[in-house]
Amino acid sequence: VKGYYHSIETCGTVDGPGIRYVLFLQGCPLRCQYCHNPDTWKLKNGKEVDVDTIFSDIEKYKSYMRFSNGGITISGGEPLMQADFVLELLKKCKENNIHTAIDTSGYIFNEKIKKILEYTDLVLLDIKNFNKEIYQNLTGVGLQPTINFITYLNEINKPAWIRYVLVPNLTDNKDDISSLGNFLSKLNNIHKLEILPFHKMGEYKWEELGYEYKLKDTKEPTIDELKTAITILKSYDINVVSQLE
Repeated sequence: VKGYYHSIETCGTVDGPGIRYVLFLQGCPLRCQYCHNPDTWKLKNGKEVDVDTIFSDIEKYKSYMRFSNGGITISGGEPLMQADFVLELLKKCKENNIHTAIDTSGYIFNEKIKKILEYTDLVLLDIKNFNKEIYQNLTGVGLQPTINFITYLNEINKPAWIRYVLVPNLTDNKDDISSLGNFLSKLNNIHKLEILPFHKMGEYKWEELGYEYKLKDTKEPTIDELKTAITILKSYDINVVSQLE
């Protein structure tokens, strides 16, 4: 089974527990306004690789993974766009006792994805916003598939880390953050929520690709703005982590 990938990080430390082999796959159905890797959007713009080849590379780092309680994280783009490739790679990893994680928006959800989750130890779920209208404007797609996805994760008690990017005047509405906290507080599988401050490090890629970057005049959130969001979410007894802590 072959897939298309964008890049590889062999000793990642932010995309799951321990030291991780992070495989960034190509292709994404979302068009997030704050995306810092718009060069991952188109599937065929990536480099082609087969499961055996990529797994032979992963094996080189097994000692690092074992020592640090790490593993492999399949990210993107949106990795679940390449479900067949992801499924076969995760199967191979689990056969070799390697901890597995996927980093996803939860937008693609079907029976094949349920099969993938059987071989996934941890889901890093990016929730862009909890207001349906803002979510649609922000990403170009609907919120409901992600709600269905996270509800299913809770049903099967699959451990999840939630990621939320705080963008001034876009995802920092207090009522929307409160709605998200209320929703997550009713789930039993959420181990933590990471608040990530918006940054503009990918802006140059938009310009190089000829895309309009709508957040050109948006500033990064202040410490006070981050603290406000953290306080709201913590009020729902959620384990919130951020760069402030």
